[in-house]
Amino acid sequence: MIKRGVAEAIGTFGIVFFGCGAIMVAERFPHTISPASIPIIFGLVVATMVYTLGHISGAHFNPAVTLAFAISRHFPFRDVVAYWIAQVIGALIGIAILYLILPPGHSYGATIPQVDLASAFAWEIVLTFVLMFVIMGVATDTRAVGTMAGAAIGAAVMMGAFVGGPVTGASMNPARSLAPLIAEGRLDLFWLYLFAPMVGAALASLLYKWIRSGNSA
Repeated sequence: MIKRGVAEAIGTFGIVFFGCGAIMVAERFPHTISPASIPIIFGLVVATMVYTLGHISGAHFNPAVTLAFAISRHFPFRDVVAYWIAQVIGALIGIAILYLILPPGHSYGATIPQVDLASAFAWEIVLTFVLMFVIMGVATDTRAVGTMAGAAIGAAVMMGAFVGGPVTGASMNPARSLAPLIAEGRLDLFWLYLFAPMVGAALASLLYKWIRSGNSA
């Protein structure tokens, strides 16, 4: 469990360091990183970490994914809290290092809704639902092309970030949102980025499990 936890922490650290780091660099050093490239960076770092650590920890890197796997019986409930702790620690370390090595600025990559909270909640449910549905398909179904799992999951993150980023920040991941929200002093929004991804991921895992049942290869 310790080694798997370290892998989860490193993977979540990578997502926050490179994804939120790209947002911070773009703000602090104008004309360096294009805002349009940030979704690509998030997708690439997720894909990279899945390929690097998937065989060690399962490459959740996301408390909502961990919960959804447990609900759909692809992960033991007894290990859920340990994974959550590792993911949050990795995210906090990522933001802490960025805080220390970058000049001061206004943004730390926090996910801030640009629509009313009810709409933002619905957006995060849908975005996370699609991401988790893809994860279920490529990571739990033996009929899928396993070597493409990282690419498919990274692409799902990228699509969500391109479309949902301007609306809610396209979190899809409570750990990814928690650390920058703490840095920006916006913990009042954390409930949105905690519960909406949890709901979306749980629904996707249960639906995929139902679709697959009785239809195995």
